[in-house]
Amino acid sequence: MNLYFDNASTSFPKPPEVAEAMCRFLTQEGGTYGRAAYDRVLRATRIVEGCRDAMAALLGVDDASKIAFTAGATSAVNVVLNGLFPEGCSREGQQPKKRVWVSPLEHNAVMRPLARLERLGRITVEVLPGREDGTVDLDRLAALDTERGALVVVNHQSNVNGVIQPLKEICAWARSRGLCVMTDCSQSLPGASIEVDAWGVDFAIFTGHKGLLGPTGTGGFFARDPQRLEPLIYGGTGSRSDSFEMPDEWPDRFEAGTPNLVGLAGLGAALEHRPRAAHERQDFLDMVSAVAALPGFRVYRAADPGCQGELVSITHERLTPSRLSALLWEEYEVETRAGLHCAPAAHRTIGTFPQGTVRLAASPYHTPADLETLLGVLNEIARKR
Repeated sequence: MNLYFDNASTSFPKPPEVAEAMCRFLTQEGGTYGRAAYDRVLRATRIVEGCRDAMAALLGVDDASKIAFTAGATSAVNVVLNGLFPEGCSREGQQPKKRVWVSPLEHNAVMRPLARLERLGRITVEVLPGREDGTVDLDRLAALDTERGALVVVNHQSNVNGVIQPLKEICAWARSRGLCVMTDCSQSLPGASIEVDAWGVDFAIFTGHKGLLGPTGTGGFFARDPQRLEPLIYGGTGSRSDSFEMPDEWPDRFEAGTPNLVGLAGLGAALEHRPRAAHERQDFLDMVSAVAALPGFRVYRAADPGCQGELVSITHERLTPSRLSALLWEEYEVETRAGLHCAPAAHRTIGTFPQGTVRLAASPYHTPADLETLLGVLNEIARKR
């Protein structure tokens, strides 16, 4: 029985091939990336480039060299935002501050770097119009004043209520206004469809350890025009070693230092060996609807089931989120997370700030029987409490 429902924090279990690939790299492969021409280095380099190609295919990107690896999505966000708005980009009395719009459901991985840039006087941050569930209201976008606009940031799938934003339509609107779009795909991949090239996404952020089922410490970003970004991390790249300047070529420009080769070996294996889901998406949606009908419970989800990812939040009218989560673990061994989930903006939007929620996030390894067990546990709590 799989009662781990905290997959929005990090996925578990992983495909067995992930651990095998990481162990094999440590015990058999070794070698560094792109720093020499002997066989061990060439094999390590092929592992990294194979992973890069697989990520490009998943994102719908033709040119895999425009994907750079980082230590995770948060690192990638910081590289992109600080690269777009470097020191001196807006100074008092000179260039006016650039405007950045965010969706109503953003994570602190985005909001904290943006808040810092706003404090430094480089940008101003505004929130896109949204509906009650936090979905961006496309009908109201036309009325926005986009003068001095620079960037639109969209959390593709919320880590709080699982809302999948209409990214394709937002990109079309942004292009019509001359705005760039950055999307955070940390929760959406690979469940939600995305076509980065076709939709005109300018920057796409990803992490390896959530839905992709890879190891922690892996992630990265796509940049349609990498030359627009100033590097955040400077150092050796194995190329242009005669210069103190970072190389112009990408992805070298954004991959200073030795990459997480062990982690990328694991991520590459996860991308290659993703398991077929043991349950249908409708099984999860049916379970969620049944929970919503239980007395005392409230479910926070997308108003449109077609825009719902496989995670939701719940609250109980008599139990605090922390107490409910503790009860699920202590009495039923169901693993969940309670609180604000590093997304206070999302909780303010859906009306659950400051107490937060209990989050339920499925994985491909959950069977219909696992979902039925979770429903039975919540039903028992509803009857007893």
